[in-house]
Amino acid sequence: MKHHANATFEVKSWDEKPFHEIEGGGKLTEARVTKSFQGDIEGESTLIYLMVYSTDGSASFVGAERVVGRLAGRSGSFVLQHGGTYEGGVAHTKWSVVKGSGTGELKGLSGEGGFSSGHHTSYPITLDYDLA
Repeated sequence: MKHHANATFEVKSWDEKPFHEIEGGGKLTEARVTKSFQGDIEGESTLIYLMVYSTDGSASFVGAERVVGRLAGRSGSFVLQHGGTYEGGVAHTKWSVVKGSGTGELKGLSGEGGFSSGHHTSYPITLDYDLA
């Protein structure tokens, strides 16, 4: 049976460093991010983004995030695979739970969701999920 989770997250740290400059002004960067979650998802996460910036400041990115905490009262951890874009000051992210990554009471978790965010302190997110 499908379930729907609503939560918010706050970025606790963001450490982004370029690892390749592209001729003409673009760049590739790696960002290491820590976050905290409140709502139907509660806990902490560590996320690594790989980002490709264009000369106009827009970007495309992929990432992997390990969330440790609780989902709808069940404890454990799981990994989210991210993909998205950044344009006009807003990031649009879609994610899916990596198959087999759930632990503890979250073993067998599957699902997908996402969020859009600008530069705020708290961001609303969704996750539509199943627990086997």
